[in-house]
Amino acid sequence: MARAKLAVLISGRGSNLQSLIDAAVDAGFPAEVSLVISNRPKAEGLKHATKAGIHQLVIDHKDFQTREDFDDALNDALRATKVDYVCLAGFMRMLTPKFVNDWRGRLINIHPSLLPAFKGLHVHERMIDAGIKIAGCSVHFVSAEVDAGPIIGQAAVPVLPGDDADTLAARILEQEHKLYPACVKLIAENKARLSGAVVPFDSSITAAGALSNPPGV
Repeated sequence: MARAKLAVLISGRGSNLQSLIDAAVDAGFPAEVSLVISNRPKAEGLKHATKAGIHQLVIDHKDFQTREDFDDALNDALRATKVDYVCLAGFMRMLTPKFVNDWRGRLINIHPSLLPAFKGLHVHERMIDAGIKIAGCSVHFVSAEVDAGPIIGQAAVPVLPGDDADTLAARILEQEHKLYPACVKLIAENKARLSGAVVPFDSSITAAGALSNPPGV
């Protein structure tokens, strides 16, 4: 069976891109990264694509007058490569509703909180300030509303005494690197799919991409 072709969109260091590249090294993984696109020419994550021999493009948002023009260029590049799914991995651009609708059910994002809590930016700082005891990350299908699309899988981690935003972010990131490939695998194998506003799973699946219980909680 042919592997699903992934495009990964990045703006920064690309650690979740690397987790998908690493997962695809296993011949049994049902997807492979075929294209990496960055909106920032100096994004560190481009080095991961270079090292892995993956085709990469820079589509600098500063070269376009409108978000629509930028998204059109992005869409053209994705269509030309004939990718099956688009994975956002630290892609710091708001996508237009048209782009989101064009890729509905094939556009995936990872967010460093247990959605629907703590949508948006500065997530780790806000969780520390709120005094929560359990944090985590979520993989979801992208909708026009930011961080509001149907959830595919989540992983939880404890917030420990003495944590600051950096230590909490590092603990969550470890789970992100496990969760994203697990959810992509489910989608590529058609065991998880978008249906309306929810993500039903194949009857053989007992956990959505891995909702992990934090140790000691």
